Amino acid sequence: MLRICSLLVLVVLAAPLGAETLVGAARVVDGDTLDVAGDRIRLFGIDAPEKGQTCTDASGVPWDCGGHATAALAQLVAAGVVCEGNERDRYQRLVASCRVGGADVGAALVEAGAAFAYARYSAMYVPHEARARAAGRGVWAGQAERPEVARASGGAAAAPVGCTIKGNISGNGRLYHLPGSRGYGATIISTAKGERWFCTEDQALAAGWVKARG
Repeated sequence: MLRICSLLVLVVLAAPLGAETLVGAARVVDGDTLDVAGDRIRLFGIDAPEKGQTCTDASGVPWDCGGHATAALAQLVAAGVVCEGNERDRYQRLVASCRVGGADVGAALVEAGAAFAYARYSAMYVPHEARARAAGRGVWAGQAERPEVARASGGAAAAPVGCTIKGNISGNGRLYHLPGSRGYGATIISTAKGERWFCTEDQALAAGWVKARG
């Protein structure tokens, strides 16, 4: 079956086994989601940081890894894409592998540290992630929470191993809370708001946080 969508989207082919191929210009929704002529595509085998999600670099300084992932994908697909998939997720997005000039978009994102391998669904990009981790690229330059963990916690970020100081942002400014201090237990860290965990007080102070009273 052939469906002509627009001058930008050349063809949509439904293969006998139910596979779909989308070809054309792409609008980037986030670090692992595209829109091709109104048809939403979820990149297969990768999971990119969410919009608003922050990571930290080697010095513990937070940076917008969610925005970085979106920008990296936009740069990769600027010339248009060829996407192939054979299933839809619960949001009716086509789960597909996409290529630009023969190069695998998912592989490029993971290799650059702009996204994680989504090993729960496929081991295809695990070697790419291992190389990015070894080189300290992107999300591997410091500390980063896997997006599925961030989603499951509703924005509440789990503490990295050995880092128990809570960097909270409130009407009183950027305050850090030590374990055992007043309010520590009630303080929830949301990386989407720019909050973060610290491993040492020196790290918190260097990043501009002030020790909370009590």
